[in-house]
Amino acid sequence: MSSTIYTDPRLAALYDALNPAAADTEFYLSLVGAPARIADLGCGTGLLACALAERGHRVTGIDPSAQMLGIARKRPHGDAVRWIEGDAGALAFAGPVDWVLMTGHVAQIFLDDDTFLKTLRAARYALRQGGRLAFESRNPAARAWEDWSKAESLRRIDVEGVGRVEVWNELREARPTSVVRFDTVYRFESTGEERVAASELRFRSRDELAGLLATAGFSAIDWYGDWDRSPVGAGSRELIAVAG
Repeated sequence: MSSTIYTDPRLAALYDALNPAAADTEFYLSLVGAPARIADLGCGTGLLACALAERGHRVTGIDPSAQMLGIARKRPHGDAVRWIEGDAGALAFAGPVDWVLMTGHVAQIFLDDDTFLKTLRAARYALRQGGRLAFESRNPAARAWEDWSKAESLRRIDVEGVGRVEVWNELREARPTSVVRFDTVYRFESTGEERVAASELRFRSRDELAGLLATAGFSAIDWYGDWDRSPVGAGSRELIAVAG
């Protein structure tokens, strides 16, 4: 049965088990430094937003998924975050802010440049003077989609109240530096039931991202190729942009 992780309550509940705090979380926590006003655009289940609130930041979490936000509100420190159900247009209600963050490769869900540019401009508008935007996108040169098969991506996790779940990706179509289409399959071992979440992601090169950022009004960009702040190189899996 086809579904989507953003609207299916059970798949949304699995999101945290599949995406725990990791090196990317620590990168963004250390990046923002002193207490600041932060908009977490595409905040999902609120892992980063709540961690930022715990550290004394004033955080607004924005996401179009009511299911995701329902989980986010119940997190520790979730009551310290202002949650908004919406898209980049909601940044107008969060600003002026010191930081706009787009984590979890959310930048890649914008398939066409016009939509992504509109989002970048909304972020630019929401930032106070000296504010910065930070996000990451998978480096197309690393060809991450080549590992999106059941044989390469199969994971088994045990989730309280759900039991063991098998999760894997199945590539459907890949056009380098363009749109990659794939399914994420969830198989619940207790019942044998399967759910399929279809996804489409845009892989943009560093030059493409830099061009869109410049058009949106960002004049200074720091680039990193991984969460240890190493420079972008031929083997970098990430394109991490910190723009002001």
